[in-house]
Amino acid sequence: MDAAGQASMQMAARYFGLFINRFAYTMQSLTPSVNGKHYYYRPRGGRRLSVELLREHLNGHVTIGLYALNPRTQRSKWVAIDADYENALEDLLKLQWELRQDGVDSALEKSRRGGHLWIFAAEPLLARDCRVYIYNVALRLKLSVKGGAGLSEGIEVFPRQDQLAPEEFGNAMRGPLGVHRATGKRYWFYGADYRLDAQLDYLERRRKITEAELARFTTGLAMPEEFQPRSKIELPPYDPRRREFRILEHVGPVRKHSGNYWTRCPSCSERGR
Repeated sequence: MDAAGQASMQMAARYFGLFINRFAYTMQSLTPSVNGKHYYYRPRGGRRLSVELLREHLNGHVTIGLYALNPRTQRSKWVAIDADYENALEDLLKLQWELRQDGVDSALEKSRRGGHLWIFAAEPLLARDCRVYIYNVALRLKLSVKGGAGLSEGIEVFPRQDQLAPEEFGNAMRGPLGVHRATGKRYWFYGADYRLDAQLDYLERRRKITEAELARFTTGLAMPEEFQPRSKIELPPYDPRRREFRILEHVGPVRKHSGNYWTRCPSCSERGR
């Protein structure tokens, strides 16, 4: 790597302070799969994230993914908004400007297809409150949110969950300032020189949002309805005496071919097709 990629243990420790909220992590494969993609995987053996591993990441030897949400506390040290579609940077800049009106500082990072907008916390904040705030800001700006109203494109908010069970991991985010294995490129934050020390200085200067501020921003707000988790369907206990529902008894006639049942579509049948 060039001089910009030479990280010291001290730099790695500063990076730890900014981004690490949990010792679990993922790694991007060094070699591509048969389809040419470099997939992420969780290392075997329960290896914990360390400052030394972060130094390898900053030096481009490995590429790691970071988990935002710690299931022991249900809190996150940061919020990241990922956008990787056409005009994604324009939407992130709108979001950055709107956040600034609330006094919330953020850092915009380049990515392969768009960008990531990062917000840092003075202390780990409840993931639920972080998500309520960002989703409502996005709603205010009429930004598309991936998954909402069946949309396949739009911003994605990390942490992706309000809470996790102890054994759950959630969704990991590519660690900033590393080298993407597919492109061999390092994606920098706008607003600072393209050197690791300058980038870390810039990130550490970003004003961190406090719990009191977040509470003020979210007073009276709830997660927009289309993004609220669906309630689980409670099924009755299994009763061997209860007759099972069989769809074959409600359609027909049927024929069996290659292990599958085939029948005429009831809706089409009603229309004479």
